[in-house]
Amino acid sequence: MTAFFRPNVEEMTGYIPGEQPKPGTPVIKLNTNENPYPPSSQAIAALRSLDSEWLRRYPDPYANEFRQAISEVLGVPANWIIVSNGSDDLLNLVIRACAELGRNVVYPMPTYVLYRTLTQMQPAEPIEIPYGADYRLPIEELVAAQGAVTFIATPNSPSGHVVPIADLRQLATRLSGVLVIDEAYVDFADETVLPLVNEFENVIIARTLSKGYSLAGLRLGFGIANPGLLSGLFKVKDSYNIDAIACLVGAAAMRDQVYKNECAARVKASRGLLAAELKQLGFWVWNSQTNFLLVRPPDGNAEPLCLALKERGILVRYFKQPGLEDKLRITVGTDEQHQILVEALMRLV
Repeated sequence: MTAFFRPNVEEMTGYIPGEQPKPGTPVIKLNTNENPYPPSSQAIAALRSLDSEWLRRYPDPYANEFRQAISEVLGVPANWIIVSNGSDDLLNLVIRACAELGRNVVYPMPTYVLYRTLTQMQPAEPIEIPYGADYRLPIEELVAAQGAVTFIATPNSPSGHVVPIADLRQLATRLSGVLVIDEAYVDFADETVLPLVNEFENVIIARTLSKGYSLAGLRLGFGIANPGLLSGLFKVKDSYNIDAIACLVGAAAMRDQVYKNECAARVKASRGLLAAELKQLGFWVWNSQTNFLLVRPPDGNAEPLCLALKERGILVRYFKQPGLEDKLRITVGTDEQHQILVEALMRLV
């Protein structure tokens, strides 16, 4: 067959998202870290108020209404914000702007495997530094790699751990390239590292509305960094990368912090209850500051257990990669969903 694609595309393995059943399918979906609660009523009201003129015309290329909402909530200048089609789009913008062959991308593993996929697409060389068993940030190894881009997810997926801000500050000080701090799960964590963008010109923080705001289907994210760093990203983004609907709904959701915080508190409470129940069943459960738990079944038989749960209409996530072969990642759902999950596990482990 004729080779239509660049060699790096031919050779790479594409990112495989978690299974997405059709809407209405009777499953308990605990595999892709969606928020179990509905979006803000203010976001829904904004969607229903949409005028057809918003659909006829091109959207604001900078999504300024949404940028202004972020600025009000987080206390950062609007021109320090870039809006993206989900935070995945932002990650891609950074790699497109900064990486190429000879300008590597570095990150600790295990973490979000899309970092690898986006790097290979560029093409650039991914350098993966293993986390130790304690998930302490391997600062010396990351510094030695001196990537054009270094990704650190905190809280991290799939481990759920938070990287101390002191470690990230040390890393930013010693890196010559861009440090991307991926805070996709920050709404469920105890702290943010947002102050670092004021301290370092090479730091950008990535956020999303998919997790804490229950808007995974909207595809809306943003980055925060000094305008000098953002200038290169604006050059490579699509002209109209954010649609008018996402901008309007996202701004309303961002301004409804009371509701977002209430949902996050419910998720964190359920996370603690689920962790306790799994420990009683003999699972090893890692401490988490996210809306999921990384767990090891009593016998380490993670893949068969994942398949057995699927047969019972319960989806959890299994990663067939080094360091995760005996573990499952379980999204925090509702307490009612957890009861069904635990009852199924009582029969299986």
